[in-house]
Amino acid sequence: MAIRNIRIEGDPILRKKSKTVEKIDERVLTLIEDMKETMYKADGVGIAAPQVGILKKIFVIDIYDGNGPFVFINPEILETKGSQEDEEGCLSIPGVQEPVKRPYYVKVKATNEKGEEFILEAEELMARAVCHENDHLYGKLFIDYVEK
Repeated sequence: MAIRNIRIEGDPILRKKSKTVEKIDERVLTLIEDMKETMYKADGVGIAAPQVGILKKIFVIDIYDGNGPFVFINPEILETKGSQEDEEGCLSIPGVQEPVKRPYYVKVKATNEKGEEFILEAEELMARAVCHENDHLYGKLFIDYVEK
């Protein structure tokens, strides 16, 4: 396993759309383990593959509630409800925290690293993290939502 370099705002890869993962092979599993290690080393609650320079629809989240880390491959947000506003930061934009509105509730379908499809219903911080990391897969950053 390895700590990967986190791409910083201004790197063009952060603004590109990711590709669907066609198969979960050794390369994908190594990437996922590296992403977890990189996220923990950087004290993050989530990291998406584009943040380590890979345009694949993968992200990892651990909100440190004893249930993580969660691996999301080819995630699809099925439903959102409500609203919450809180400070948000990003490993790709070090030192910046801004208030961002996100859904209070999110229902997401994805595949885990074992190839098992799952549906997760999340609220509060987990919902925020899912939306934040999912945005990375489409070239969006949290600062795009900050009211000027």
